[in-house]
Amino acid sequence: MQYKQQGFTLIELMIVVAIIGILAAVAIPAYQDYVAKSKAATAYADIVAGKSAYELAVVEGRTVNIAATGLAAATGNCSAIAVSAPDATTGAATDAIKCTISNPGRIGAGATISIDRTTTGLYECKTSGFSKADFKPVGCS
Repeated sequence: MQYKQQGFTLIELMIVVAIIGILAAVAIPAYQDYVAKSKAATAYADIVAGKSAYELAVVEGRTVNIAATGLAAATGNCSAIAVSAPDATTGAATDAIKCTISNPGRIGAGATISIDRTTTGLYECKTSGFSKADFKPVGCS
């Protein structure tokens, strides 16, 4: 009577576990970076929607506040959204619309994304508190 070998040896199982461990060590940080980058991009998307209403309020001479932009005071990605009126003389506004990112994690403690209005009426995206430049949304400095 002959017996056939059945199952895997302990060495074979240990090799598979080691390979899975190595793959996880590489994949998990890359995934966390991807999540941080997408969180910053969605936080920017939450405030960029108010840019047109902000400009319309400025042009029409209305009070520029959070209600004028049509934005909520907070979203799932922004713990606080603040709006500041432009300077009466120059028309420029630093942090015209500003989002404080909620639960920033790898992005960096106190990370914010803001949209500034220039004197010519153009808008620029600015970030602060980001731990890596790779996490910044496209077009933000």
